[in-house]
Amino acid sequence: MRLTLLGTGAARRTPVYGCDCPVCEAARENPALRRQPCCALIEEENGRWLMDAGLTELGARFPQGFLSGILQTHYHADHAQGLLDFRWGIGRLPVYGPPDPEGLDDLYKHPGMLEFAPPPRPFLPFSLKGLRVTPLPLRHSRPTFGYFFESSVLPRRLAYLTDTAGLPDQTLDFLRENPPDALALDCSYPPDEIAPRNHNTLDMALSIIEELAPQEAVLTHIGHELDVWRQKARPLLPANTRWGEEGMILE
Repeated sequence: MRLTLLGTGAARRTPVYGCDCPVCEAARENPALRRQPCCALIEEENGRWLMDAGLTELGARFPQGFLSGILQTHYHADHAQGLLDFRWGIGRLPVYGPPDPEGLDDLYKHPGMLEFAPPPRPFLPFSLKGLRVTPLPLRHSRPTFGYFFESSVLPRRLAYLTDTAGLPDQTLDFLRENPPDALALDCSYPPDEIAPRNHNTLDMALSIIEELAPQEAVLTHIGHELDVWRQKARPLLPANTRWGEEGMILE
């Protein structure tokens, strides 16, 4: 089982349009420092699934037949806008996601090649070509799932949890009982005394990592404000935790 981070940014991305701060200027000069909309690719022996369709021009990025399907965490535009690139293609592409009557734009009405599966039930695992997937409710402004993956090849567990501000009690209880070996976790903001409504601060994310104690954790959905703060504060992370970067692999 392999998770590749394709995008590690928040909705504003980096560089931010019109911003001339050192972080944005460096990102314009060095593509390796840019942050695209948060998404990932999970691969198992029998298939490949896109975690969120926030990137644009997905048809050019992934050749026909490469993807086995798409797992949507939710339907905010920065996580779902790439679905619009696919819908008028030829063939079929399964899409799994939380129950959300609004979805994105008119995709439910005119899905094209997208085949929206009935929303899976929270905490009820289902199989994707042998990859065991459990949807976990997250704390966000619209219905949102994190996903807990169990490999069919090795006894390996991976949790992908973005976008969320803390974790709901039931989700936290599930992860205590089923501790992940690897964790990709929302971390959008620098430390703040006032907890944000939709995303983790660094302190909130590190508290979750400390409690779940995965062998490996990566911080993703990193906001522009956090990158600016990091440049000044130079915070140290625990030994098992890394800042997410485009192309990073958890394996």
